[in-house]
Amino acid sequence: MLGFFIRLVINAAILILISFVLPSGVIFDNFYSALVAALVLGILNALIKPIIVILTLPINILTLGIFTLFINGALFWLASTFIKGFNVSGFWAAFWAALIYSIFSALMSWMDNKVTK
Repeated sequence: MLGFFIRLVINAAILILISFVLPSGVIFDNFYSALVAALVLGILNALIKPIIVILTLPINILTLGIFTLFINGALFWLASTFIKGFNVSGFWAAFWAALIYSIFSALMSWMDNKVTK
């Protein structure tokens, strides 16, 4: 359970860093908003993303998986509509933010697997 909270705080910190990388595209009012955004993004990625990926499987196959990046951007943008204090200026800002967030999340998972082995 402690690992979940640590990962949540790290994901929120990654989101805050993304807001510095894309200052006009992604804006957080405070760290609490980033914490809630990390939680909502985790829930969306766990529950809704698999359904959308299955529904768009033919497009994903034709684009060799590139369309998944657009799904990530759309879910990032969708999360910003639910959370007060988390603003994304448009789809392309959400696309790039989701790409950066995915890269850092993958690196964090990879490092977690290396440490726990």
